[in-house]
Amino acid sequence: MPVLTVRIMTDVECDAWLDELAREYAEEQVLAGRWASEGAVERAKEENAELLPDGPATDRMLVLRGIDESGAPIGRAWVALDHPRGAPGVAFLYDIEVIAGRRGEGLGRALLQAVEAETRRHGADALELNVFGGNRTAIALYGSAGYEVVTQQMRKSL
Repeated sequence: MPVLTVRIMTDVECDAWLDELAREYAEEQVLAGRWASEGAVERAKEENAELLPDGPATDRMLVLRGIDESGAPIGRAWVALDHPRGAPGVAFLYDIEVIAGRRGEGLGRALLQAVEAETRRHGADALELNVFGGNRTAIALYGSAGYEVVTQQMRKSL
């Protein structure tokens, strides 16, 4: 498995990532039927701005860049060290992604492990995340990495 490290994103990296993240998150929410498409990107940007008012310097947040052995960026991750619903000792993974040009190299698992190690280094006992039901690749990765379903939301079209 590739060896990766993580570091805090720069302000410039964070600004570019937040724009991309808002578009991706809005699209996922719309596809999941949770948000209307009109205004979805703006809503995502507002939610992210509330959670990250100081960008990568926001207290109790880890806004990370994954780096390979050569020093090249390969991905990103965002972890809240305090769970959004107050679960003690549990951090929350808001985002993790390998950049498009580097997917399929086994970097997702390595990035996840590096993020877990950094989260543990900051005092968390567990890491929780949400994954949309249609993201089968991510579901398989998390399951094989030892993540277990703790809640599940289901829907049936009528």
